Amino acid sequence: MSILQFIAPPLPHYIASGFGVFQPNQKHFNRRDLGLFDLLVVTHGTLYIGEEDRHYEVSAGHALILRPDQHHYPTKGCREKTGYFWIHFNTAGNWRDTENCPVVPQTEPMGFDAFTVQSFSMRIPQFVRLLQPTTVYEKIQQLNDLEQQSHNNWARWKRQLIFQQILELLNASLDLNTVTPGEQVADQAASYLRKHYKEDITAEKLGEVLNFHPVYIARCMQKQFSCSPIEYLIRYRLEQAKLLLLRTDLPIARIAEEVGFHQPSYFSYSFAKYEGLSPRTYRNRFSNY
Repeated sequence: MSILQFIAPPLPHYIASGFGVFQPNQKHFNRRDLGLFDLLVVTHGTLYIGEEDRHYEVSAGHALILRPDQHHYPTKGCREKTGYFWIHFNTAGNWRDTENCPVVPQTEPMGFDAFTVQSFSMRIPQFVRLLQPTTVYEKIQQLNDLEQQSHNNWARWKRQLIFQQILELLNASLDLNTVTPGEQVADQAASYLRKHYKEDITAEKLGEVLNFHPVYIARCMQKQFSCSPIEYLIRYRLEQAKLLLLRTDLPIARIAEEVGFHQPSYFSYSFAKYEGLSPRTYRNRFSNY
């Protein structure tokens, strides 16, 4: 399955939408390098569309996203009256087709900043059978109904919010089989480490909890997060420590204990290693005294 991966922020943004009907024997449009994404959601009938060397039969309850950088053309005319919603959207950020490019690992930055938004990936299937087609139809109709009010800022804002909900519904329609066993193991490990970061955790204990060999877990996390489980744990502990340094007046030794470091000296060493400065210096950067 081809999956389009968008790196946000910025979020993909809505441009325009509508509803079209093709009579029997009518064909979809022939276009090249449109410069924007074209989401098609069929309500009845079937669209027959090609994109480069791929051919799609988009029937009722299915969605197809045509890419902005490729040739789209009809492969044949509709056999019956066919209705479909369309949405034009785009992104100012990076995106890729994960069928032709590897999935970007869900890496977390070495220098976490409590004042900076961290990037994340949005995985949207290019062609999919919708899990909740009626809900998707209703959401797109809401976009269309707002057209007459689109000269107002509130309406344009609301359209963007509804569009994000539609992308979320497309993501929810992803076949669970597209998630590899390794990704599932990495996700389970990350969730466990985040939940139990204050506790004593070893690679062996993590293996016992997840019922996988520690080496396999480490390999999965390295591929997904570009770090080992223990390094992931240390990074997450430091994230929590930075929040405590900013939001409390707790002594540094107490903060170290609160986030799972039993030795304040090792906490300070780890903090300096990943942040390039001591915990005290970090706190003083945001202090009035």
